[in-house]
Amino acid sequence: MARQITDYLLYRQRYLLGYGLFALIVIALLIVAGLYIPGGLSQAEMSSVISSSKLSLSLNAFDPSLVINLPYHILQRVSIELFGVSAISIKLPSLLLGAFSALGLLILLRTWFKENVAVLTMILVFTTGQFLFVAQSGTPGIVYVFGSIWLLVAAMMISRQAKLIGIWKVALFGLAALSLYTPLSIYMLMALLSAIILHPHLRYIVRRLSKVKLALASVCGLILIAPLVYVSVRHPSTGLMLLGIPDTLPNIGANALQLIKQYFDFISPISATYMTPIYGLGSMILIILGILRLFTTKYTARSYIISAWIILLIPVLLINPSYISVTFLPGVLLMGMGIGLLFNRWYRLFPRNPYARIAGLVPLIVLIGGMVLSGIDRYMYGYLYDPRTASNFSSDLKLVNRQLNDATRGDTSIVVAANEVAFYTVVAAHHTHTAIVTDTAQTVGAHTTVLTQAAYHTAPPPIPPYRIITNGQAASADRFYIYKNTDK
Repeated sequence: MARQITDYLLYRQRYLLGYGLFALIVIALLIVAGLYIPGGLSQAEMSSVISSSKLSLSLNAFDPSLVINLPYHILQRVSIELFGVSAISIKLPSLLLGAFSALGLLILLRTWFKENVAVLTMILVFTTGQFLFVAQSGTPGIVYVFGSIWLLVAAMMISRQAKLIGIWKVALFGLAALSLYTPLSIYMLMALLSAIILHPHLRYIVRRLSKVKLALASVCGLILIAPLVYVSVRHPSTGLMLLGIPDTLPNIGANALQLIKQYFDFISPISATYMTPIYGLGSMILIILGILRLFTTKYTARSYIISAWIILLIPVLLINPSYISVTFLPGVLLMGMGIGLLFNRWYRLFPRNPYARIAGLVPLIVLIGGMVLSGIDRYMYGYLYDPRTASNFSSDLKLVNRQLNDATRGDTSIVVAANEVAFYTVVAAHHTHTAIVTDTAQTVGAHTTVLTQAAYHTAPPPIPPYRIITNGQAASADRFYIYKNTDK
C-alpha cells in the first residue's frame, strides 16, 4: 500500500517545527536588534531614561507628567539600577516585553485561527520592521503591543472558561488598569466593552461570570489605577494626554497625508527615527484582504472587536499620526485573516484533491518566505545604512562609558551642551568613579576632562585635546574630545 503524505514524520510534526522556527526567529532577531541594529540610542530613548531617573516615591517631588507610561518607567529604572546605564539595560524592558508579546500572540493566533494560518502569520509578523523596532527601542512603545495582546488573551481565556479562570479575571482587570497609563490604550478597552455590549454571545458569557470574583478583580484594578486617578484629578492635562487630545488644534489634512505616507507610500518613502511605510507591500495586501474578510464574517466576536477598535482608532490617529504602535495588533489580526482567506479560497477550488491542495501551498509559502526575507533585509539595511534613519541613532553612550570605565582616569569632568546635561547626569551617577557633569568649561581639580562634540564646537578650549574619540557611523565623526590635567 502506498504511503500517504500524513504518514511522513515531517508532515506530522509540521506545527512543532513551525513553532520551533518561530521561537528561534524571535529570539535571534531580538538579540540582534537589541545589540546591533540600529546599534545606538535615539533621542526618544534618552528622554525615556531621563524620565525613568526622575521617579520618586514622594508625592511632593513627583512630576505629574511621569504618570504617563509609569509602569514602563518603573521597569526601566529597575533595569538601570541593576545594570547601570548602557544600551542593553535601557532596552532590556522592551526586549523582555517583546518576548512576552510574542508568546501572547502565539496563544491568541492559535485560538482565533487555524494552526497553519497562525504559524505563517506569526513568522511573518515578527520579521516586520514595526515589531522589531518597538521591541528593541528603550521607549514605552512596546507597552501598547504587550498590553493589547495580553488583554485579548485574558478576555479570550475568560470567555472560553479556561483553567484558573479566577487568575485570568484578575489578570484582565490588572492589565486593563495598567494599560490606562499608556496613551490611547483606553480605546482598546472601549473596543472590548463595545463588543461585549453589541455581541449577544459575549453578553451571555459576562452574565454567567461570578459577580464576587468580578468584584474582587475590579478592586485589584482600582488599586493599580489609584495614582493615575490622583494625578488626573490634580492635573487634568495629564488625562487629556492619555486620551490623545493635543493642546493645540491639529492640522487634520496634514495628519491624514502623513498617515497615508506612513502606510501606503511605497514609491517615495520618507523615513525618520522609524522607517516608512510601516508595512511592506505584501503585508499591506494581506491586511487589505483581511479587511475584505472582516466584512464577510462580521457576525463573529473577533470581528466586532476588530471593527470597533479600527473605528475608534481612525479619528485618534488623525489627531496623533505618530502613534504607530497602536495599529500593530489590529494589523496583525487583519493579516492573519488575509492569509486565512487565501487558504480558504484555494481549498474551495480543490476540496477533495490532496495533491492540488498541497501544490497550492507552494506559491503561498514562497510568497510568505519572500516577505519574511525582505522584511528582515529591509530592517537590517534600513536602520544600519539609510542616512535618513541611521543618523537618528547615537553610539555616544558606548563611547563615553568606555572612558568612564577606565580605572586609570581618576576624577572626570564631562562638559556637555545645555540640552545634554540631564542625560549625562544620569550616566555619571551610575559609575563608581567620580564624574561631574557640567555645561561650562571649568574643569578645576579634574584629572580628565571629556567634552562632547556639541560642547566642544560651542566653546572650544584654547589648547589642543589630548585625544579625539571618533565614530565612523555618525555624520559628525568627532564625538568626544579628551583633555588631561597635567598638574595632577
